[in-house]
Amino acid sequence: MKKVILSVAVLGAFLLSCENESPTEFNSEIEAQEVQVDMSDFSLYVDEDDLSGKSASSFEKCVSMKNLEYRLSKNNGLAKKMYDIEYNTRKAIALKNQGKGKPGGGNDGGGTTPTIFEGAITIPVVVNIIEQFSGQVTQNQINSQIRILNEDFQNNNSNTAAVPSEFSSLVADVDVAFVLAGVNRVVNTKASWGTNDAMKIPSQGGIAPTDASSNLNLWVCEIGGGILGYAQFPGGSVATDGVVIGTDFFGETNAGGIYGKGRTGTHEVGHWLNLRHIWGDGRCNRDDFVADTPTSDAPNYNCPSYPTVNCRSADMTMNYMDYVQDDCMYMFTTGQNDRMRALFVAGGPKEGFVN
Repeated sequence: MKKVILSVAVLGAFLLSCENESPTEFNSEIEAQEVQVDMSDFSLYVDEDDLSGKSASSFEKCVSMKNLEYRLSKNNGLAKKMYDIEYNTRKAIALKNQGKGKPGGGNDGGGTTPTIFEGAITIPVVVNIIEQFSGQVTQNQINSQIRILNEDFQNNNSNTAAVPSEFSSLVADVDVAFVLAGVNRVVNTKASWGTNDAMKIPSQGGIAPTDASSNLNLWVCEIGGGILGYAQFPGGSVATDGVVIGTDFFGETNAGGIYGKGRTGTHEVGHWLNLRHIWGDGRCNRDDFVADTPTSDAPNYNCPSYPTVNCRSADMTMNYMDYVQDDCMYMFTTGQNDRMRALFVAGGPKEGFVN
């Protein structure tokens, strides 16, 4: 299996720092609970083939991992910060599963509170539109994207009734509400913005994020190359934090075709909340760091029939973190829910949304 290293220099620094510096630790009372955290499978490797997710229709569904590669090459501290976030996420989930969660705090972005955040979460959304002509993105399109995010993260997608019985007990209501907080627009006739975050930089014709510590920033623009969208994972710079969605794939659009039902937004916000692709961006021995999702060896496209079997188990093709067409994705799992909610504890990278 051929792999690429996201950044040789970054990875070397990351491994050295992990040898010399432990992740942010919990307080002594929590440490006494002796919860074990296995980080042996944590990796910033990606199979070379998975840096491009082109479907048969030549759309490149998601380039979040490609953007992560770029970000790691620019930020020597990012790998260590992502490791710490992952460590504390796993510890929070382990303590929740053992009923040992306690309140606490932290200051290193990864969080030091060993519990999953409980209760409803409201996320203000700022939509930053870079359009080729005034009014290219309509208010109805914006409203539809907010509605779809709420449907999907609150388990109100009407297609969820089609989840196979094998997975039906795992369907999660993430209980996150998205509220439109503002819309910023600029007109720029640039044909393709690419994936290196130029749309987020005013000096390059883009729009700067609005207080990323307490707002989800969505950028809508012509990404180019058939790319639907990408997101920044937790741990990255606040100057680039958020999600980018191609104009045709933002909300409900006819131009988006089978990807015109707003689920690119759902998929990319999943990444923004620390979910990996469900196949783990590798083959059968790679993982998405979620216990209740089955192992798979590659993304699924179009609308697969059930069961689609890979790695000796049925793929959860209807999961929002696969690459199927919009009508055929309609569930998060309870494990994915826990993983997302671990970000909102005191000291966690998304605590600003609940405090």
